[in-house]
Amino acid sequence: MHLLRQPKEKIQVFSNALLNAKSKVGQCKRCFHLTAGEECEICLNQQRDPSVICVVADSRDLIALERTREYKGLYHILGGLISPMDGIGPDLLNISHLVNRVDRENTKEVILALTPSVEGDTTSLYLSRLLKVFVKVTRIAYGLPVGSELEYADEVTLSRAIEGRREVE
Repeated sequence: MHLLRQPKEKIQVFSNALLNAKSKVGQCKRCFHLTAGEECEICLNQQRDPSVICVVADSRDLIALERTREYKGLYHILGGLISPMDGIGPDLLNISHLVNRVDRENTKEVILALTPSVEGDTTSLYLSRLLKVFVKVTRIAYGLPVGSELEYADEVTLSRAIEGRREVE
């Protein structure tokens, strides 16, 4: 309703900005985060620890974790969670890229920062079984309410979740 009340010129400027963003923003070739270049600024940042990869479902979760200023490693975005009920299997996610990346980049730890839900738990279990033969696999602590989304959690809760992570058994 707000947009409908705006002058046509304002709507045109807004529309052009959206079209411009859609044409220029893509995915990082390394982690699948949003970027206007080939790699995102997180992957290009030499100050980050490249031996630790935090796995999240989407860019909103990455942004939520970045707000804590607690995590100093790299990320990998799956592009969703395994959900057989919705027809989403491992082959539709960026899982094979993650396995190749862990093998290729001398990764020491993979942190699973997935939503505490049936889909998040299923994906975490699948990933931990795939990866723990190569690398230490941990999961963020359950400081988040079950069924909530990472993007809506506050910085303190997310910081404690990162600090309290533990190895997946």
